[in-house]
Amino acid sequence: MSQDTAPTADVGAGGEAHAASATFVTTDPRTGRQLAEYPVRGEGDVRSAVGRARDASVWWREIGFDGRKRWLQEWKRAIARGADELGEIIATETGKPREDALLEIMLAVEHLDWASKNAGKVLRRRKVPSGLVSANQVSSVGYEPMGVVGVIGPWNYPVYTPMGSISYALAAGNTVVFKPSELTPGVALWLERAWQSLVPQEPVLQVVTGDGGTGAALVRAGVDKVAFTGSAATAKKVMAACAETLTPLVVEGGGKDALIVAEDADLKEAVTFAVFGGLGNAGQTCAGVERVYVVDAVYDHFLDELRRQVSAVSVQGDDADYGPMTLPRQVDIVRSQVEDALARGATAVVGGLESFDGRTIAPIVLTDVPDDSTAVQDETFGPLLVVDRVRDLDEAITRTNSTPYGLGASVFTKDAAKGMQAADRIRSGVVTIGSVLGFAGVAALPFGGVGDSGFGRIHGADGLREFARPKSVTRQRFAAPLDLLNIDRKARDVKIAAWLLRTRHGR
Repeated sequence: MSQDTAPTADVGAGGEAHAASATFVTTDPRTGRQLAEYPVRGEGDVRSAVGRARDASVWWREIGFDGRKRWLQEWKRAIARGADELGEIIATETGKPREDALLEIMLAVEHLDWASKNAGKVLRRRKVPSGLVSANQVSSVGYEPMGVVGVIGPWNYPVYTPMGSISYALAAGNTVVFKPSELTPGVALWLERAWQSLVPQEPVLQVVTGDGGTGAALVRAGVDKVAFTGSAATAKKVMAACAETLTPLVVEGGGKDALIVAEDADLKEAVTFAVFGGLGNAGQTCAGVERVYVVDAVYDHFLDELRRQVSAVSVQGDDADYGPMTLPRQVDIVRSQVEDALARGATAVVGGLESFDGRTIAPIVLTDVPDDSTAVQDETFGPLLVVDRVRDLDEAITRTNSTPYGLGASVFTKDAAKGMQAADRIRSGVVTIGSVLGFAGVAALPFGGVGDSGFGRIHGADGLREFARPKSVTRQRFAAPLDLLNIDRKARDVKIAAWLLRTRHGR
């Protein structure tokens, strides 16, 4: 769940780090206090890490699914035992409440657990039917590790999101070199240390800290696949770099997710989820809620309840419901969208331009926002909800599908059949009915988007296959009754084959 992972540097550039110095400093977004200093890893450092990962991949592959499961379960336990310490690092680097950090860790651990337990079931070689024409063949398909996977992760969910690639890549038998955001390197290094405490001699998971130049170096360092989370604009640069060596890529891009409220919805529940999806983590959730489309018959009641619940949201003090913006420049993006919407005739029913206080943005709810405004068309990644009235469910779905994004959506209706019909018509990778982000804890479900929201999938069986190469094998058990795989075919065999073609497929 993303936004740009690299606030500085050009991922499309040559691969060297473009930092002014060889180190960078992290700060606590809540206080501005400096936290730590980290090295900017250059091309040589990154290639060395990939080389070590390549060596370690031999051992990691040879211990098989059961061996990898044992080690990944140990790593899972280490993360769970250290959740308080890790949660504190997440909170200080991102500014989010510790409770949110703990939830993120819990979800990440569930996925690690599922991936390690199910990789063998999904990826082990299995027989497939050979069919009538090839009845003399025994056929099977299996999945092999790709080798070394480069993961470029985001700052908004610095454990949950990259672990969606790391866990599944490791369970599939790959080693991983992880480049975290320069805003959250401490989180990544904690995960690396937790692994190294178990198997210090096998660098199955390594972290390379740095800026966008470090990410560019990782893409060009000879990895066998890249998993990238970030904006569509940066994804295009990563994809161009991958194209130089035909390195495959999976992208989780941004989102402009909509929440649809039908006239038969439980309005209080719909509002509760809209507030959670739109304001949780200061709105810095690509699969959260940025747009709300409410059927006319219940629009006024929905808006009244939304005002009531949003007014109870706290952004100050130790009990704040969400923290400041993690990425400073995001404040300007949110402000510009609010200014654009208001200039085009929108109404601020909660907050507005007065909601901005340094890096903290109090909740903003806008109505009557034109469809061509940036607040509707561009990813916001801030605590801003656009709530518009629609005639019916058909209009809501049409407007939901009107942006270049297609990551997730939510539908609120008490009619299960109506909810499924709406889900089928929405252009997105995931739809939740009756909740927001309900899929996040379901490890068996694949996650990913369409359009500017990316391609490929993480999580679930598809997430395991994303980091594996299928290999097909046939073994001839006996000579074929019709010897067609012969340059000197018999006329009799060709005649019978032609009869079979007409008989089986021509009628």
